[in-house]
Amino acid sequence: MFRERKHLQELPSSSGNLPKWTQLQETKKTHKVPFEDNCENECTPQDLIQSWSPPQKRPRICKGKENEDVPFVLARRPRKKRESEAVISWDSLPDELLLRIFHGLPLVDLLKVSRVCKRWHRLAFDESLWHSVDLTRKALLAPALSQVLTAGVVALRCPRTCIGKPSLKNIRSLRVQHMDLSSCTVSVAVLEDIIGRCFRLQDLSLEGLVLSDQVLICLAQNPELLRLNMSGCSGFSAHSLGEMLHHCTRLDELNLSWCEFTSDHVKAVVNNIPESVTQLNLSGYRQNLHIADVEVLVARCPHITNLDLSDSVLLTSDSFQHFCKLPALHQLALSRCYQIHPAALVDFENFPSLKMLEVFGILQDTNLPILTKGLPHIKINSCYFTTIARPTVGSKKNRDIWGISCRLAYRAPFTAK
Repeated sequence: MFRERKHLQELPSSSGNLPKWTQLQETKKTHKVPFEDNCENECTPQDLIQSWSPPQKRPRICKGKENEDVPFVLARRPRKKRESEAVISWDSLPDELLLRIFHGLPLVDLLKVSRVCKRWHRLAFDESLWHSVDLTRKALLAPALSQVLTAGVVALRCPRTCIGKPSLKNIRSLRVQHMDLSSCTVSVAVLEDIIGRCFRLQDLSLEGLVLSDQVLICLAQNPELLRLNMSGCSGFSAHSLGEMLHHCTRLDELNLSWCEFTSDHVKAVVNNIPESVTQLNLSGYRQNLHIADVEVLVARCPHITNLDLSDSVLLTSDSFQHFCKLPALHQLALSRCYQIHPAALVDFENFPSLKMLEVFGILQDTNLPILTKGLPHIKINSCYFTTIARPTVGSKKNRDIWGISCRLAYRAPFTAK
């Protein structure tokens, strides 16, 4: 009863152009109309829109034995545009070339480039770059000292600095071989911790520091020690001093001047000093150094070339007979040994190897030309300060440490006066 409802397109047009409508229907079956044409109508079906939309990439979900419960999604990073072939990236440079570039940087800039990335941090703290470092006048030395010692420094110069408490918990053995801690402000416990981790020391300066028996025991663990400067030190016993000298059998230069020594300390030195010593400074022991000690000293160290016994008021001209037993003696200092008569100094003409003689305080300036004429082969009073075992000799601008030039140096900020 109901009339069948026809679609509008199935009705014939008023013009009666039926063949043309039939041809349009066949064209629709064989050829798809572009998506833009179909979307002009607001009643476009949703299925048609989705069929003509570009396919969307779905993340790839990976499942395996190890992630059955929590699957993870693999996502690709967007590809970077290839740089021009003429431009060289820093990442493409080999480690050897970067190390060569970093070698020319000062200390401050080297620390800056170490913060760029992990690779640069690893290269910036390579052992080859931290061979020799000068931290003189560094205000807060504890963090810098920890970093420098961890980097494997070989030659370290930091005199007249305030050392806090550097962290060295993860380091059992330090690579440092040449170290200058002269006149530093440092506690005995920190000094014991640092020296206790050193086993390769060749040159060491502890001038003006308060030490302990434990520090000297740790020094005895360095059989390669060649130069030792302990001028003005205190806080250790005569027994520990003798044990340290007994184990350091390769010592060449030794400076023990003006320490808080008793007669027992002096005897421990002359009875245990190694035969290898060629330069010795044992000045400043007014009432503790006797002629008998000089006799023992000369017998143990016959190869001495530079000897300083200044400010030993118990020495007389009778000690000259013992100096004659030193065939290689080149320089001798007897300044302010007031019991030596000036006329007795002429006896040094029998010392053919002696080239320099320091007798400040014994000889007046008016008598100096007379003695110079009597000893023409000897320079008299030509050296005001001793250089035995001293790390730096010369002006304050000299940053060398036992002849080693420090490559990295801390520069204190400029302060206007």
